[in-house]
Amino acid sequence: MTRPPVLTHPLLDAVPGVQHAFFSRAGGVSEGIHAGLNVGRGSRDDPAAVEENRRRAASVFGRPAGDLLTCHQIHSATAHVATVPFGPARPEGDAVVTRTPGLICGALSADCAPILLADSEVGVVGAAHAGWKGALTGVAEATIAAMEAEGADRRRIVAVVGPCIGPASYEVGLEFLERFSADDPGSDIHFADGARADKRLFDLPGYVLARLRRSGVADAAWIGVDTCADEGFFSNRRAFQRGEPDYGRLLSAIMLV
Repeated sequence: MTRPPVLTHPLLDAVPGVQHAFFSRAGGVSEGIHAGLNVGRGSRDDPAAVEENRRRAASVFGRPAGDLLTCHQIHSATAHVATVPFGPARPEGDAVVTRTPGLICGALSADCAPILLADSEVGVVGAAHAGWKGALTGVAEATIAAMEAEGADRRRIVAVVGPCIGPASYEVGLEFLERFSADDPGSDIHFADGARADKRLFDLPGYVLARLRRSGVADAAWIGVDTCADEGFFSNRRAFQRGEPDYGRLLSAIMLV
């Protein structure tokens, strides 16, 4: 079985007893518009290809595919604590937390911001999916709270935001800015002028990092990859701009060893 290449970040590389990986679209078996390592069961890809891609991703951690835990993501602030594999069912939510070694917490994305988190002192890790809605409604905070319920301390937690749409690629309308300003006063600092007066550029990774730091985590960083601009990664926005009917999903994952 081919093991896909991965990206890692120094913040999590330095955490003992933890393995993490940010996957690109390289190393998979999907074809066509999903070409590469599409792990999204909700995509219109061949289900057999998706399952093979998930097996390949889990093999990077030395685990069977059943130990790779991802939710049926719904852009919520719901975090699940896992003690055993999910099995065929995928709970609805947008974050998975565990203190069980060998279970891989995963988040799927294709422009949304995946977040990997770890507190190695007590052995608790988590993975969250933060699109703009989840970020605004508190998925990062919910994940941290779930980790603390398992014994973690936010003052020890380190977090890394994985590949996601970058601030130069994420153009939105004024109504988007207005919602953020109303629901999270002061968040307008994460918006810049767009190409027209009625457009703004939104810094999603910067906003997610701000929410993490406001929550009191020990340290947080973005890996610096813009999925919309980089063809090596799946992108919902790029697929829409090209008129493609669907898109693949990337995986970001973390495990206690």
